[in-house]
Amino acid sequence: MVSWIWEALEWSDVFDIAIMAFVLYRTLLALQGTRAIQSLVGLFVVMGLYIVAEQLKLTSVTWLFDRLFVYIVLAIIILFQDDIRRGLASAGGRFFPRVRRSVDISAFEEVIRATFTLAGRRIGALIVFERGASLDEYGENATAIEGRISQELLLAIFHPTSPLHDGAVLIQKGQLAAAKVILPLTQSTKVSRFFGTRHRAAIGLTEATDAVVIVVSEERGTVSVAASGEIRPTHDANELRSALQTLLNDEAAAPRPAPAGA
Repeated sequence: MVSWIWEALEWSDVFDIAIMAFVLYRTLLALQGTRAIQSLVGLFVVMGLYIVAEQLKLTSVTWLFDRLFVYIVLAIIILFQDDIRRGLASAGGRFFPRVRRSVDISAFEEVIRATFTLAGRRIGALIVFERGASLDEYGENATAIEGRISQELLLAIFHPTSPLHDGAVLIQKGQLAAAKVILPLTQSTKVSRFFGTRHRAAIGLTEATDAVVIVVSEERGTVSVAASGEIRPTHDANELRSALQTLLNDEAAAPRPAPAGA
C-alpha cells in the first residue's frame, strides 16, 4: 500500500527528515524541565485542533486560528524567553564549545582551599566558573581583576572589609576575571525559603546559563555547588572536588588527596 512512498523517496528526503528529527529532538531535550515545555505541549494541542477544524471544514474556527496562531507563538516566545535562552545556551555550549584555557590543577586546588577556609570563618562567597555559554554580559559592570587564581586573592576579595566582597567572582579562561559580579536571582517558587540571597543568585545564574557556582553560606558556614538550576551541599574538600570534576569535566579537576587542613 505504501510502496509508492519508497519509490518516490530520495536520499535528499531521508537526509532532510533526519535533520528535522534531530533538531526537534535536541529542542525538546534542551527545554525539558522548563516552563516552556508545557507551553510547547499546549501549542501542539492547538495545532491539532486546527488540523481537525480544517478536516471538518469548521470555517469559523479555522478563521480564528488563522488570525491568532502567529500571536500565540509570539506570546510564548516573550513569556518564556528566559527558558528558551537557557535551552539555547545549553545547546550551544554542547555543540559549539568555546575555545577556553583550562584552570590548571594548582589553581583549582587554590579555589577549593579558599572555599573551605571562608566557610570555616563564616564568610559568605560566590565563585562562578564559566563553561560553554559566555558570561561576558555579567562581567561588564563588575570590577575587572584579570589575575592569577590564588587562595590569598580570593580570601582578600571576600573579606568583609573589602570593597569587592559583595557579589561574585568570575573565573574565565583559566584566570580570575572579575569581582563584584551581580548575578540574577531565581524567580522559581520551588526554591527553599531557607536559602538566602547568595543561594538564590547561584540558582538564578545556573537557570539562565550552563555555569557552575560555588556558594559559601555566611550564616551556616556550609559549602554548596549550583548547576542547571539545582543546588546541593558538599561536606568536605574531596566531595567538592568530585562535584566540580563531574560538572566541569576538566583535567584540572582530576582527583587528588585532600590538602592538610582543607
